[in-house]
Amino acid sequence: MAGKASVPSVIWARPERTGRGPRPAFTRADIAAAAVRIADDGGLDAVSMRHVAAELGCGTMSLYNYVPRKEDLYELMIDAIGAEHEIRAPSGDWRADMIRNALETRAIMHRHTWAPRLMSGVYGFSPNSLRYLEHCLDCLAPLDAPYGEKMELVALLNGVVTTYTANEIATSERTRSMPWSEEEENAVRIAYLGGQVATGAYPRLAAAFMESSGPIDLEGVFRRALERVLDAFAPAR
Repeated sequence: MAGKASVPSVIWARPERTGRGPRPAFTRADIAAAAVRIADDGGLDAVSMRHVAAELGCGTMSLYNYVPRKEDLYELMIDAIGAEHEIRAPSGDWRADMIRNALETRAIMHRHTWAPRLMSGVYGFSPNSLRYLEHCLDCLAPLDAPYGEKMELVALLNGVVTTYTANEIATSERTRSMPWSEEEENAVRIAYLGGQVATGAYPRLAAAFMESSGPIDLEGVFRRALERVLDAFAPAR
């Protein structure tokens, strides 16, 4: 059956198009770009082999000659947006370089809000993913640590970025779906929370709110999270 395989395989190890016949009408880049456009417009759930085929102007079954499985299509999509990373020469300051990489990854995810759902190690070995990983290791050259720890650093930093950005995206999408403004909802929730804390049942929460009652600097929280990951790998002082 189309789309089913009896043994595991890696799409990058296969030729651009399986089977015989005339010269392929599409490249993997064409297919990935079509799928990304669909996901950007309608979310990941809008992506299907049928929709991608329609976007390309071909039959659904013929698309399986290029992309045997939907999982392969997802891998093409992640690789496509991975090309948006700007690979610059390392500055020599590994912390600054990794912060820049993290901020760039976050920006890419905000441009493609479906991406956090597909961020998995399974899709981490595509050409652009390998290119980015090599760049990160190049940035980390000044760090006196074995490669295993450097790979762990990259994975943890990407995990923080993905988790934080996924929450930002989910919050933004929820806000857009509400029949009232974010300010109206926050006012109601803050009033309820204030009433609960005022009962005296939560003395430590009350102390925390008394210490810092202003709005949370979410950008500052994100930057501190990144810095703390990097601190864990910095040489002992």
